[in-house]
Amino acid sequence: MDIAYRVIYSKRKTIGLTVERDRSVVVRAPMGASDEAIRQAMEAKKLWLYEKVNHSQKYPPQPVRKEFVTGETLMYLGRFYRLEVTDDDYPGVRFHGRFYISRRQQAAAGRLLREWYIARAEEKLTPRIHYFAAAMGVAYRRIMVSDLRVRWASCTPKNNLNFNWRIVKAPAFVIDYLIVHELAHLLEPNHTERFWNIVAVQVPRYTVAKAWLLENGARLEEDLI
Repeated sequence: MDIAYRVIYSKRKTIGLTVERDRSVVVRAPMGASDEAIRQAMEAKKLWLYEKVNHSQKYPPQPVRKEFVTGETLMYLGRFYRLEVTDDDYPGVRFHGRFYISRRQQAAAGRLLREWYIARAEEKLTPRIHYFAAAMGVAYRRIMVSDLRVRWASCTPKNNLNFNWRIVKAPAFVIDYLIVHELAHLLEPNHTERFWNIVAVQVPRYTVAKAWLLENGARLEEDLI
């Protein structure tokens, strides 16, 4: 099996492999790691890589764009809410038990909803990150909510936390899991038994959250706004 991959070198001790949501393979290796060492790591994990790359549930087909018309539904914090296009003239998006957008703004609905979701993600994630960071005794440098194309979240070698704005569509317990997952990397870089024990202390239902993402991850991306 010949799998294409890219290598990211950093100040770490071991070689780690990940399969991103676009099915690309990333090798995270220590500075100075040899090509042979990377090849051996790939060979040792070839069956796992094959299963991950071909996992139809985790890596769903390209979602369909919404038309942003009255009656469509949009997800927020794990629930679906109806979209109403109104004749009232007002800027941006309003949310009161359902989403509202002015007919005059309908052509820009995708952009306006994206901006609304990003603002809500920053509003909801920040206090939860502060809470769990204090509980876990870890410090991070910066929080960034952005348009991550292949991951729900990440923790950089410089201890910056990146979150895909789309996760604010997920239930609160799933958001908490993603936050704790990245904060746990500040204590344990790899997905070892110790790593999952750290996660379990803060989010006992983390396996349920992982299962929810496998089952519903495509719904978070379905409108691509």
